[in-house]
Amino acid sequence: MSTEELVSGVLEGLKLNALDLSALFRTALLILAGVVVIRVLLRIVDRMLSRSQNLGSVGGYIRSVVRIALWFLLVLVVADSLGIPVASMIALLSVAGLAISLALQNTLSNLAGGIMILVSKPFEVGDYVEADGVGGTVISIGLAYSTLATVDNKEIFIPNSQVAAAKIINYTKLGKRRVELTFSASYDAPTETVKQALGEVLAQFPQILEDPAPSIWISKYGASSIEYVVRVWTAAGDYWDVYYGVMEGVRPAFQRHRIQMTYDHLNVHLLEK
Repeated sequence: MSTEELVSGVLEGLKLNALDLSALFRTALLILAGVVVIRVLLRIVDRMLSRSQNLGSVGGYIRSVVRIALWFLLVLVVADSLGIPVASMIALLSVAGLAISLALQNTLSNLAGGIMILVSKPFEVGDYVEADGVGGTVISIGLAYSTLATVDNKEIFIPNSQVAAAKIINYTKLGKRRVELTFSASYDAPTETVKQALGEVLAQFPQILEDPAPSIWISKYGASSIEYVVRVWTAAGDYWDVYYGVMEGVRPAFQRHRIQMTYDHLNVHLLEK
């Protein structure tokens, strides 16, 4: 080998090394810039989540998803800068994602329902609700299942996909409930006497709210009796105490005022010819 060929080979080697060093330097700068951008974007996401009260419960999950997506995007950018074909990687990941989503279809629908519940907040822990045909007190709200405790101390796990799609009745959210009861009295009993007896029963319960004020009205003239409707408001937690207390107190009150609690009957009158 001549001296010129040797010198030419050395120069080409130095040139290739310089190119490799330049590529590595660009890659390092790209990774550093990507890390900085990811941190800035995550801080922005954290700030947005902290300002939103509805997203507070799922803020950690949203941040994790955003963080994984940003790092995955950075890996693709770095791979593309190094000359690695990313199209095949994306296609492979798409196929894998489709297969996983089909295998976990029910689980993913439950997760989506859980996020909807945590964001919209139709109920919270401690509320008494009816959802998907089940009634009970909410014990916990997870991403996949919501747990209710029934009045007879049964623990029920309901998939969030069913809860999110069902009609939800929240008996606790508004803080107070209306108790509506109907009683029948004889036509012979004066209306004011019946209302007075019912009013005495209501006065025995301090749980009944003064605003809105209790009301007693005639609701129906039946075949054998007059129906009176009683409407009172109470705190949601006192609903059943007031309901059963008034029910048990009306009969003694009617007896004191000599009011007959009639039932459906038929009077037959025989006429002599």
